[in-house]
Amino acid sequence: MKRTLIQNAVIVNEGRKVLGSVVIEGEKIAEILTGEEKTTTPCDEIIDATGCYLLPGAIDEHVHFRDPGLTHKADITTESRAAAAGGVTSIMDMPNTNPQTTTLEALDEKLTLLAGKSAVNYSCYFGATNNNYPQFAQLDKHRVCGVKLFMGSSTGNMLVDRMASLRNIFGGTDLLIAAHCEDQGIIKENTDKYKKAYGDDVPLTLHPVIRSEEACYRSSELAVQLAREANARLHIMHISTARELDLFSDAPLITKRITAEACVSHLLFTEDDYQTLGARIKCNPAIKTAEDRKALQEAVNSGLIDAIATDHAPHLLSEKEGGALKAMSGMPMIQFSLASMLELVDKGIFSIEKIVEKMSHAPAQMYEINNRGFIHKGYQADLVLVRPNSKWTVTTDCIVSKCQWSPLAPAAAPSAITTNPLVLNQTQGDYYEKTGVQLFLGLSAEGMGIGIGLRGAGFGAAGAEAGNSPLVAFAAASAAHLAYSSRSSSCIAGAASAAPEAWSSAAESTSLSAYWSSMSANGSGEPIPGSCSLSSFASSS
Repeated sequence: MKRTLIQNAVIVNEGRKVLGSVVIEGEKIAEILTGEEKTTTPCDEIIDATGCYLLPGAIDEHVHFRDPGLTHKADITTESRAAAAGGVTSIMDMPNTNPQTTTLEALDEKLTLLAGKSAVNYSCYFGATNNNYPQFAQLDKHRVCGVKLFMGSSTGNMLVDRMASLRNIFGGTDLLIAAHCEDQGIIKENTDKYKKAYGDDVPLTLHPVIRSEEACYRSSELAVQLAREANARLHIMHISTARELDLFSDAPLITKRITAEACVSHLLFTEDDYQTLGARIKCNPAIKTAEDRKALQEAVNSGLIDAIATDHAPHLLSEKEGGALKAMSGMPMIQFSLASMLELVDKGIFSIEKIVEKMSHAPAQMYEINNRGFIHKGYQADLVLVRPNSKWTVTTDCIVSKCQWSPLAPAAAPSAITTNPLVLNQTQGDYYEKTGVQLFLGLSAEGMGIGIGLRGAGFGAAGAEAGNSPLVAFAAASAAHLAYSSRSSSCIAGAASAAPEAWSSAAESTSLSAYWSSMSANGSGEPIPGSCSLSSFASSS
């Protein structure tokens, strides 16, 4: 079995940063060495990670890969590659596709698609409707990460707006219930009001007025009330207002039955950015005030917010045209999520340890994912290397998502966004050479040909050189369902971590296109401590 040594890295894990080395044997972490400690068994390959941070791969528990049925925007193949390019090694996909994942048959079909196409670990949610709660008892907890509940904006018949149905849902499962909370009655009232003033479309700047703080708070308040009544496991997604934070606790995560998520977009942008970025940052719930953003950032640090995700939701740029009522809501964020949060580390808003906690550790704990999310001996080697102080610009040439745009690209912003590239050696394949993405996936036969697909040419990536990129992801296991440590069934699958097959220690490689201008809190260029480790990913929301 091949042994790979990643040596002299700053390992960020469980609130600490330690200079050390990690030995990968096959698909798992075999040894964790600190300081000058040496491995007792020779290794087949040595990667010099001097000056780099070694983090656990990020776990994104909130993505829309648009597959099946909406693949003109995105598909599992392209978006899972974008995830890997951004240091995200596990994902949980949402059910509002076509067909919707609201029946057991559709669930089986979705999981089959993920198994055949995903380049990273995966699971998916089962979508709740007003009438399908009797099927909850038949869900395999080892295959489904959780139940997705739309108490606000949704696609098709997935809006659950009957109180009796809501009570049946909260009382009908011990799976994590992941809720989108916006009060549809308040939104309709606001929409009707502004349509009378402006006609069929409304200025984009009124999007956060229509999808208001009150709409978010009232729906979240109801969800918390119902969860407490039923002692349900509730996870409210994409919190967007300071007011909603009063509904949550800063108690230790392990003690919580009600948790909260913040999305990258709400931590980065404010309503002022509509003036320059327009509908590219239109999402539901809406991006709101600078005060709301500051409160969310503080809540990440205080523990009121438990996890950071993306709500990665690609659309074609042509679908983003129009105002508050016509432009589609959602944006592609997964490729640049980790890097953009590291940019906030550079600005002193978060520590790198906190980012690892919220993007790797917490998702693994909340979804009870087995052997991922941490850098532990015996865990899957889902790892990301980050090299600080090497700036680069996000351009369309390095975007892997099928829609080929990002709100972080210079074309969408008044100034170029720079980032610190991850350094990894050159991998084989035309695909990586053209995009600047360097991803190491050691897939087994169970990977269903993904290894060949990832390293093959002709995947539609931009032909221009992407330049330096800051992150490199190691995925050592085959794409398969993630395993849950305390469940009766397993719901997440994916490309597990494996040692890179070709990595010249002198070569620089990139796998995360995003911006991270400097990895120091004080701007001195000194590394910032961080903690992160990736365990097998089994989501339950």
